[in-house]
Amino acid sequence: MSESGSNAELEVIDPRLEPSTQADAIDRVCRDLGFFRIPFDVIDVQTRERAWDDAAAFFALPEAEKLGAAFPEPGYPYGYAPFEYERLAASDGDLDESVERPDLKETLSVGPDCLGAIPSWTDPSEGWLRSPSMWPAAPASLRQSFSAYFAALSVVSARLLSIMAIALDMPGDHFDSLIDQHTAALRALRYPPLTSEPDPNALRAGAHSDYGTLTILRTDGVPGLEVRDASGQWRPVVDEPGTFVVNLGDSIQRWTNDRWRSTVHRVTPVDSGERHSMAFFHMANWNASIECLPTCQSPSNAARYEPVMAGPWLMEKFKRTVG
Repeated sequence: MSESGSNAELEVIDPRLEPSTQADAIDRVCRDLGFFRIPFDVIDVQTRERAWDDAAAFFALPEAEKLGAAFPEPGYPYGYAPFEYERLAASDGDLDESVERPDLKETLSVGPDCLGAIPSWTDPSEGWLRSPSMWPAAPASLRQSFSAYFAALSVVSARLLSIMAIALDMPGDHFDSLIDQHTAALRALRYPPLTSEPDPNALRAGAHSDYGTLTILRTDGVPGLEVRDASGQWRPVVDEPGTFVVNLGDSIQRWTNDRWRSTVHRVTPVDSGERHSMAFFHMANWNASIECLPTCQSPSNAARYEPVMAGPWLMEKFKRTVG
């Protein structure tokens, strides 16, 4: 595992402010590292803390109870994944030497049914991404708290994408029709304490980039998250209390023709203690076309990527990470 460099300092963007006042700042941070922060107060404290507490309560259950919410079959998108189930680095191919080693974590993932009624679809494959979440029996409040958290961060994500559209010289509502039936996922993660020296190439979460539009992450402050900068150096992200960490996904990098970065990141065992986090992975609609925006190409800057449909492309990347 390669050594880390200097800390990554992340700028704060406030989506509650007038979008035009944040556009220049968001363009700068998205060109540079593709990571920034937003204040906790973008959602109310009860919504935030109830989901966090219920996630901790779930992970504190005996393994046999947690397995009641396990994936019903290989490749199913939502449910409980026990320790060393996933290999995130496999989603992007051989990014580093850890790709064949499973991640040192356990997770609980839920999907778009957090928002209630699931829209109809014409592509049978879309049913996979809209599969019912495997809700655990305990804690009893988890489905309600996770659904409220999911809904609140869906609103925040739409606000951020409006700011991004303005920063890209597009109308503020440009992304609205591409995310109005979005396929986001919410994942709670627990990294158990490491009681023995891990394999030197093992990671708590393997090196990867996220697949969708953006990710909103809450952590408990335990070190480990690192981002890979443009020079290829790994840089630790230091906790800043009272903020979420936001990073761009591959969809945005493709939409912007590499103007903005979907930065590779990982979680290392630099601290062997227990670590918790919650990640909201915002995705475009299943049938949204991910193709170069008109303001991000020119005769001298041709589109670098072929258009892809968001849902099938996401499904292909996800299915590489398990099994």
